[in-house]
Amino acid sequence: MADKLVMDLVTPYRKVLSVEVDEITATGALGEFGVLPGHAPFLTSLKIGELSYKQGNSVDHLALNWGYFEVEDDKVTILVETAELADEIDLVRARAALSRAEEAMKKLLPEDKEFRIHELALERALIRVQVAGKAVRR
Repeated sequence: MADKLVMDLVTPYRKVLSVEVDEITATGALGEFGVLPGHAPFLTSLKIGELSYKQGNSVDHLALNWGYFEVEDDKVTILVETAELADEIDLVRARAALSRAEEAMKKLLPEDKEFRIHELALERALIRVQVAGKAVRR
């Protein structure tokens, strides 16, 4: 059993990360899960959420937007639509997006066509604000 995981995180636009880590926590379609070295192989889908990974005593956080997470032989491959490191997120913009989504949802009913679009925008903005806040606290 290896004592590290090799993690590759890729979007359609770039390879965001390729690092060795001690553990990973992510938000799957069925809830939050964690992966340590020696984990059994699996494939799952990711929803809008946070991914964190630990290297020694350091923990880094990212905001993810939909994708897939695969573990095989201590290699983790993460394919997502977007990924933003906590210190790359513009907190002012994220808060503004959160406010816009909240205001738009106040004017809609759950049956309205645009309701789900604004609900997802709200979810993305909320995750971005939470993750960005973790970079500020360091």
